[in-house]
Amino acid sequence: MPKPDDKVTIKIPRPLYLNLKKLVDGSNSGFDSVTDFIVYVLRDIASTSNSSSRADRVWDKKELEDVKEKLRKLGYLI
Repeated sequence: MPKPDDKVTIKIPRPLYLNLKKLVDGSNSGFDSVTDFIVYVLRDIASTSNSSSRADRVWDKKELEDVKEKLRKLGYLI
């Protein structure tokens, strides 16, 4: 079993990293680094996906717009 302090490297596109760096550095995000932000987001997604099946979920218009906005800020949508 891996130790809690064991870490691995995950590669992401450089433009995405730079967008996230601007987001973390340029705001009162509360995150000390891009890595902290990414770990937070991935933990959130992992915990939500375990609690309910996203494939069966019905999204309302507001939720869809919120998700699109988050993806835009992360550099996935233009």
